[in-house]
Amino acid sequence: MTTAGSDQDLRVRIAGELERARNRSALLTEAVDETELMRQHSPIMSPLVWDLAHVGNQEELWLVRDVGGREPVRRDIDDLYDAFKQPRRDRPALPLLRPDEARSYLGTVRDKVLDLLDGVRFDDRRLVTDGFAFGMIVQHEQQHDETMLATHQLRIGPPALAAPPPPPALVPVSGEVRVPGSRFTMGTSTDPWALDNERPAHVVDVPEFFIDAAPVTNGEYLAFLTGGGYDDERWWSGPGWQHRQEAGLTAPLHWRHDGTQWGYLRFGRYSPLVMDEPVVHVCFHEAEAYAAWAGKRLPTEVEWEKAARWDPATGRSRRYPWGDADPGPEQANLGQRLLSPAPVGAYPAGASPLGVHQLIGDVWEWTSSGFEAYPGFSAFPYREYSEVFFGNSYRMLRGGSFGTDRSACRGTFRNWDLPIRRQIFSGFRCARDPRPEETAG
Repeated sequence: MTTAGSDQDLRVRIAGELERARNRSALLTEAVDETELMRQHSPIMSPLVWDLAHVGNQEELWLVRDVGGREPVRRDIDDLYDAFKQPRRDRPALPLLRPDEARSYLGTVRDKVLDLLDGVRFDDRRLVTDGFAFGMIVQHEQQHDETMLATHQLRIGPPALAAPPPPPALVPVSGEVRVPGSRFTMGTSTDPWALDNERPAHVVDVPEFFIDAAPVTNGEYLAFLTGGGYDDERWWSGPGWQHRQEAGLTAPLHWRHDGTQWGYLRFGRYSPLVMDEPVVHVCFHEAEAYAAWAGKRLPTEVEWEKAARWDPATGRSRRYPWGDADPGPEQANLGQRLLSPAPVGAYPAGASPLGVHQLIGDVWEWTSSGFEAYPGFSAFPYREYSEVFFGNSYRMLRGGSFGTDRSACRGTFRNWDLPIRRQIFSGFRCARDPRPEETAG
């Protein structure tokens, strides 16, 4: 049972998290004019104004109506902002709220939510225990903030966003890390804001494996590209090679060659490649081909999580590689503080006990696993968050990116996407099985 004091502490925390998410949404949508907000910048992305109103509609549905039991603010727009009823390619043709209407709607909903928060009891109703529904809405808005950041990256036009440069590398990081075989507790049953697909905690036997100490860098990936990796079918899976041909893939998305050197176009600005920066905007098929070229493979999802969470001294699974404390700026590149990955070795304070670096933040990391339910999974609070996506059509990504907020990133957090997607802030690291001479004796 919670006390009045702890309830009040939780209210303060929730209010702060709601405000942080809204500030980010405002920055992303106030950076461009109304025309740019209403425009669809890619057929696989929504207009920015759709994302903006959608986060308000979800907040109204779950908090104002379900938790609070209050009268709807705008029931008439529910279908417009239902992601399952409205495919992204069709959203620009809908009678969407204009930017000023969307902002007014979000303000009205938020006022009602804060009024509700003042008096809500965090009782034994599962939806409100430990503030879960509020945490779910915080994470939902922050996830859409990352989606909106990806839309900004696809937008054609002058720069609209700015951020400081990333920090320098503080330590050299290279090579592989051996992860001993052992039983490992994957997932969580105790993290109060963990989503349904992260639950429940369960024990898995994980054989010994090796994993890269850092994500694959631009320089390493460039060697694959210039070595003919995109032209050699040997390195690609059947579906991967077919997609490479059909999509005309020749380099990561946003890479450009100016006749002399490779660079990238990032948020409207061109610059030469930073060779020790993790490669970003590669699809699963590209990551898989690179790994084969390098004589390795992509890690499985359980291998990635063990590398990120397992403490060999105690056998315990941590919340993050460095421990259980929330990430700070010295541990991970999160929260859109920067607009790029940081160089490998920039966050030694965020390394795991085994010495694996930058598992959290910088780039989402592709794994070889499909999206499957954990043993004992139970959909909550709705099937459409996870259950309808289960299967082998998707590939799992772990660890978050520079565009991910700390509220939507932890060692157990699971992201998924189609293996052809490159608009997300996706990179990877490699793994491999031990060689016979490495296990002898």
